[in-house]
Amino acid sequence: MPIDFTLNFREIFTAFMVLFAVIDITGSIPIIIDLNSSGNKVKPGKAALISFGLMVLFLFLGEGLLKLFGVDIASFAIAGAVILIALAVEMTFNIEIFKNDGPSGHSTIVPMVFPLIAGAGTLTTTLSLRAECSYINLIIAIALNMLVVYVVIKNVNIVEKILGKAGIYVLRKFFGVILLAMSVKLIITNLTILLK
Repeated sequence: MPIDFTLNFREIFTAFMVLFAVIDITGSIPIIIDLNSSGNKVKPGKAALISFGLMVLFLFLGEGLLKLFGVDIASFAIAGAVILIALAVEMTFNIEIFKNDGPSGHSTIVPMVFPLIAGAGTLTTTLSLRAECSYINLIIAIALNMLVVYVVIKNVNIVEKILGKAGIYVLRKFFGVILLAMSVKLIITNLTILLK
């Protein structure tokens, strides 16, 4: 399938907001502070670049991988939306569903890149969004999110002071509800495609 290079700012904004909610970098601020204070300093540039690479790679190779298993994009988008609902429930109700139990010693890669930034939920979302957005708009949305990730990790102490614990809490809950609404829309859109 040829790559569509038509810029659509609505698609960029939608994809950016969905990915921003899933990545939830502001919700990871306490984890970043803990890692930095324990001597496992997180490198913002490395974390953002590796995450960007993983997400773009999955965007292009994910569809081929799905075809190998006989799964279409619409079905995968619905499966991805179910994962997003789980993430939204986790964010909104503070229930731990996805456990961060990777090996220690490589804090920039684990847990920052995977699973906090480019985890299963983010990768699934990236591929799921292909049902509604073109490649170029998605790549721009991913790049913008990685810019936000870089800025937040680089200025984590300043961000924490500006938002405060209450601000981070409210932001996490707010994006949990937004993510839940977007997940429902993703399911309805792709269910309509499948039923046709």
